[in-house]
Amino acid sequence: MSTKSESTEGSSAPMHIAITRRVRSGCEAEFQQALREFFQTSFAHDGVLGASMLVPPPGSESPEFGILRTFANEQERDAFYESPMFKAWEEKSRPLTEGEWVYRQLHGLEAWFRSPQNPPARWKMALLTWIAVWPVSIAVRALLNPFIGQTAPHVIFAGVVAGGIVVVLTWVAMPLLVKVAHPWLQPPTHPSSDVVRRHESAL
Repeated sequence: MSTKSESTEGSSAPMHIAITRRVRSGCEAEFQQALREFFQTSFAHDGVLGASMLVPPPGSESPEFGILRTFANEQERDAFYESPMFKAWEEKSRPLTEGEWVYRQLHGLEAWFRSPQNPPARWKMALLTWIAVWPVSIAVRALLNPFIGQTAPHVIFAGVVAGGIVVVLTWVAMPLLVKVAHPWLQPPTHPSSDVVRRHESAL
């Protein structure tokens, strides 16, 4: 099985992968339970940094489930998909699913807004990021200035402020904004063939 990326990014950078899978009618609950169990098992692989499942909204007739994974780097991704653990999952999930996996690697700003479907428009991602960065940068600087703003060298202070901004954006601001703005970021649409590609065999 080949999972080689078309990305030109360095192989040492974390990789975010989005997968869409069509589940057979009547097998949804069994697939969800099996996937949850596999998520727990998969964290035994050191290169797996994160995994989550996206299910169709209540009342939806869509058979598509999303799987989002983050790997430490390209080598860890390839090792995971070639592992006996993953091959056993393939065999277990095959009777519950139909068709091919749809595989897409997420890049840059898109990784903030990871989704198994089409990414939001770039201008929307940029605008939402700017909305988050503006107040966060002001707040972090104001909070740190009384403690080290008058004593630390300017370069050090700027670095600490930048680190604080990154922490707040990553764990607070961006997750909250993406959740609130999801209907605007991801209006109902059909997947576009120019932003997804068929994976040859599996997740």
